[in-house]
Amino acid sequence: MMTTGKQMERHNHTSVSEFILLGLTESRDLQILFFIFFSIVYIAIVLGNLTIIFVVKLDPQLHSPMYFLLANLSFIDMSLASFATPKMICNLISDYKAISYDGCMTQMFFLHLLGGSEMMLLVAMAIDRYVAICKPLHYKSIISHRVCIGLAILSWTTGFVHTMSQMVFTVTLPFCGPNVVDSFFCDLPRVIKLACTDTYILELLVIADSGVLSLFCFIFLLISYSIILINVQHRSSSGSSKALSTLSAHITVVVLFFGPCIFIYVWPFSSISIDKILSVFYTIFTPLLNPIIYTFRNKDMKKAMKKIKGKHGSSRSTF
Repeated sequence: MMTTGKQMERHNHTSVSEFILLGLTESRDLQILFFIFFSIVYIAIVLGNLTIIFVVKLDPQLHSPMYFLLANLSFIDMSLASFATPKMICNLISDYKAISYDGCMTQMFFLHLLGGSEMMLLVAMAIDRYVAICKPLHYKSIISHRVCIGLAILSWTTGFVHTMSQMVFTVTLPFCGPNVVDSFFCDLPRVIKLACTDTYILELLVIADSGVLSLFCFIFLLISYSIILINVQHRSSSGSSKALSTLSAHITVVVLFFGPCIFIYVWPFSSISIDKILSVFYTIFTPLLNPIIYTFRNKDMKKAMKKIKGKHGSSRSTF
């Protein structure tokens, strides 16, 4: 009886039980092409990020704060690609491109949880690099194991607060008619516009919340890496070359992730087609590029992978 009452309350609150996702394109030929392409890309994302997580776990040489944070980044990237990509791939070959109300709310919750967490994790990685390069003698005492775990927890806490500050208002919105979302996932700014009430204040909140967080983190990172680069220039050539290689990987990832986010939320008046391209970039291509950047530009990672591959090969040859 109590369950029925809750269902009636939910039914009175919203008559929309599902949303229709228009996806990336209406062309059938392009849908088949995208299905093949994004299926391969998604498999590469999962394998690439899992490889980093397992290599960091298995190689004792990589049991340091930088690689601990990198493994966390890989987990977030893999999760960020997984919140919507499998659904998008299925919809590309499906005639009925629908997602349930609960599924839509879940997508939006995890998008902002993972997005906010990644932003703060990139800030944590910048702090780690700053201490390692600018204060090398005090690195182990400042960035201890406890501090490292604290930075990771802070990242996830920021993501949780960020998503809850928006979702707590979104789940109470009444949806009583329009249910078509012109995207390949439930994009928060587009979904709240479908509500049967004035959402102007909430739209401003979403733009301010996501935009300010993106801009704050990006400016902080820009200043941090500028200070680090100035310090690196005063070091010896042998030490600075390794530091520059590590920094270039970090800066590349920061630009790839924050560029689309800032454009979408700080400049929210772009066209739908541009938003779709940028959304694909930061939810799919950034999680794909991060393992490539950190693996192929990092000598320690490449050495660890060769070592593990060598051990695996030798163990197989003994049987």
